[in-house]
Amino acid sequence: MKQQFTTTHQDHRVALLAALAISIHIIESAFPSPLPGIKPGLANVITLFTFIMYGWRTALQVSLLRVVISSLVLGTFLSPTFLLSLSGALLSLSSLILVQFLFRLLPISPPGAIGYAVVAAISHMSGQFFIAWYFFIPHPGLFKLLPIFITFAVILGIVSGIITQLIIKTIKSETT
Repeated sequence: MKQQFTTTHQDHRVALLAALAISIHIIESAFPSPLPGIKPGLANVITLFTFIMYGWRTALQVSLLRVVISSLVLGTFLSPTFLLSLSGALLSLSSLILVQFLFRLLPISPPGAIGYAVVAAISHMSGQFFIAWYFFIPHPGLFKLLPIFITFAVILGIVSGIITQLIIKTIKSETT
């Protein structure tokens, strides 16, 4: 007897967004890095877009699928690279959830795509940095690089936020 699986519109949305994030991540992995650990993180634009448009649960699904499937395709599953990617993704998403929660408590509007992107980028970089320090390079000299990494995170976060904002604006203008 054949087992039939039924899918929902939400399943299709997650699959499409995850496929897009995975494709961007794989393409981005082919580009050289100015410093080890510094990449533009353009696949995170998809996670940020998903978080803003569809919520944290959908963003978590997309993010985890991106990390796991990309690592399988690139041959880094369960490697240090996988651990760094996973820790960065989980910490950045956790930070976005925390910021969203805090802004719901405050009588002011949430930060928007650029603000969220900067928070996510700093969190992502911090998560990767501390995992690298704790598990792989437990040397105090590594902390001298932290300001450089955080500076790149802020700059690349702003770029990701601008891209996300443009995507959201474009989609919203096409649906109205």
